[in-house]
Amino acid sequence: MTGLLEIQGFPELIGNNRPKGVSYSREFHGPNWLDQRNAATAYEEHDPNVLVVGGGQAGLSIAARLGQLGVDTLIVDRYPRIGDMWRKRYHALTLHNQVHVNHLPYMPFPPTWPTYIPKDKLASWFEAYVEAMELNYWPHTEFLGGIYDEASRCWEVELKVEDGKKRKMHPRHVVLATGVSGIANIPEIPGLDQFVGAVLHSSAYQDGRPWRGKKALVIGTGNSGHDIAQDLYECGATVTLVQRSSTLVIEIEPSAQLPYALYDTGLSVDDCDLIVAGTPFAIAREAHIMLAKRAAELDKPLLDRLRRVGFKLDLGVEGTGWQFKYLTQGGGYYFNVGCSDMIADGKIRLVHYDDIANFSQTGARFKSGKTLESDLVVLATGYKGQEVLVSKLFGNDVAERVGPIWGFGANEELRNMFCRTRQPGLWFIAGGLAQCRIYSRYLALQIKASEEGLLPSIAPLT
Repeated sequence: MTGLLEIQGFPELIGNNRPKGVSYSREFHGPNWLDQRNAATAYEEHDPNVLVVGGGQAGLSIAARLGQLGVDTLIVDRYPRIGDMWRKRYHALTLHNQVHVNHLPYMPFPPTWPTYIPKDKLASWFEAYVEAMELNYWPHTEFLGGIYDEASRCWEVELKVEDGKKRKMHPRHVVLATGVSGIANIPEIPGLDQFVGAVLHSSAYQDGRPWRGKKALVIGTGNSGHDIAQDLYECGATVTLVQRSSTLVIEIEPSAQLPYALYDTGLSVDDCDLIVAGTPFAIAREAHIMLAKRAAELDKPLLDRLRRVGFKLDLGVEGTGWQFKYLTQGGGYYFNVGCSDMIADGKIRLVHYDDIANFSQTGARFKSGKTLESDLVVLATGYKGQEVLVSKLFGNDVAERVGPIWGFGANEELRNMFCRTRQPGLWFIAGGLAQCRIYSRYLALQIKASEEGLLPSIAPLT
């Protein structure tokens, strides 16, 4: 297995190559470290070479890698505080894969941390990470869009900054790190606009406690739909879960962790990452088919109970399991942390979307003529593809030039992800923490190579 580690002549600024700090440790008359950091982050007299849109794990990972390659990089994020993309999600959320798999580049989580990281703990770590890694980060800043100038080989982008004013910048590269979960997908549901109760997309849901004693309908059976249904039930609501299509259900332990067994072998994280990145698609696919079968065997008692109450199950795309379903569809699976048991036990009612005719003012009206009254409808219906966001920010021509984003293409790689695209200077990174840690290395090296004139910033025609 072979992976690009560094570009000759351009090593990372780590270890023996770390900054010496002479300008502030020996020259007392000049600006100190804090003065220099404030000036670097302000961008009052220059623009960054790379503008990263999105301050979650994807944005932090690529900015950290670029920073250690000496590439001037600024992160912008619309939330008012670093980490808010996790902090503001629903009250009960924790990560569903284990801590030792999820480290960010250069700074592993402390060995004292819990196996499954709570969202607020992760959000606070993001703040500490930005400070420790000296990342330039503008919170409360909205990226409004950009136009690429072929002559200057730069973007002209517009930002709406914290005070409401607009700022133009001219970076050579824009990295969209807004995640697979970008623009909320709000499906057209007949009559839902007539419903007088509350309607929320899962991205806006935070806490079930205000719905104690109320009736809630959750549409969608992925991770978010199940977690929100469980949160509402445990907060005292009467909950009905609406299944739209078959779902892969897997016990969080041990079955969901089987793909990460490599990280328990004693190998370093870097070695494990190389093996993951270097495994050919065909071999990885066969391995995940075997893992999915093994998980189904381990989880058979739960899956049988779910089938008995009418829950529709699958093993992923062509039986490839939950990870390939994520890489193909961005969702459609659930790590059971209790909600499946509640469904199987009848504590959370299950209905099928195909049995609903429309919505009325009071709730869902079934084809049988019955009405299920509700006070709250939560749409756990996923997100639109990133192509929609590209079209919104850069125009239809750029979106068409780039093409589909995410999902496997003809070359058996994720389409337009972690690599050059057909739009010069436009790059994409997304995924979970492990995925962003692994592939941010290769994305950063490509951008560095482009900066140094070693690699064209546009992907070749295929």
